[in-house]
Amino acid sequence: MALLLTGNPNLFPSLVIVGSFTVPVAYVAFLYERRQFSRLKMPTVSLAFLYGGLVAIIATSFLGPLFIIRYNPGETLAVGLVEEFAKILGVVMISRHRRHDQEMDGLILGAAVGMGFAALESTGYAFTSFLMSSGSISATVEVTLFRGLLSPLGHGTWTAILASVLFRESKDCCFRINLHVIGAYLFVSVLHAMWNGLSLVLTPVIGLELGAITTWVVVGFIGLYVLGARWREAVRLQIAALPTETEAR
Repeated sequence: MALLLTGNPNLFPSLVIVGSFTVPVAYVAFLYERRQFSRLKMPTVSLAFLYGGLVAIIATSFLGPLFIIRYNPGETLAVGLVEEFAKILGVVMISRHRRHDQEMDGLILGAAVGMGFAALESTGYAFTSFLMSSGSISATVEVTLFRGLLSPLGHGTWTAILASVLFRESKDCCFRINLHVIGAYLFVSVLHAMWNGLSLVLTPVIGLELGAITTWVVVGFIGLYVLGARWREAVRLQIAALPTETEAR
């Protein structure tokens, strides 16, 4: 409103940054404040959001052209595989020198890296929208707000699921890749592919708008439901790891 009322172009970058980062930051803060017995500190989570998200988006920029020739419904799974790999790479980079055997830590760091990636990606989409619309501020604002509001249903949730399984299956000394981790990676990659491609399949049947809404509801519900299950398991494992009263004495 300030931008529209004043016409001050200096507010435009601030609008894009605030619009892209507000919901992702709030999402990570919500999870961090409910970390139960996790020893994670805010500087580590903030580093995961900024540095981990940056690592992920740069890795995607290099890996994407190697596996994604042109974007079409058949390439949506490749997009999911590449971006989910890039984001978990950001998690590994952040946590390689710290303990990584608590599922709760992985869940929060995964959410931070995923949401950092989502925020940075949204600023890129906003800039692209600005260029392609010949400098239309309204089009850019629409893209920014739209992606910001939908962000909790996507990147942060998917990476939190995968990272929580990775940490649960890992030991103090090194990360452990087994069938559980591979299964989680494929699962979130499929969710990612559905997010990008399901609406394309549904549009000829039920129309563009209803197809998009159906995609957001279905994929968002599945992701949040699985994330909730991972959260509850992480809390149970934290409680089980607490010393008993006898051990404390």
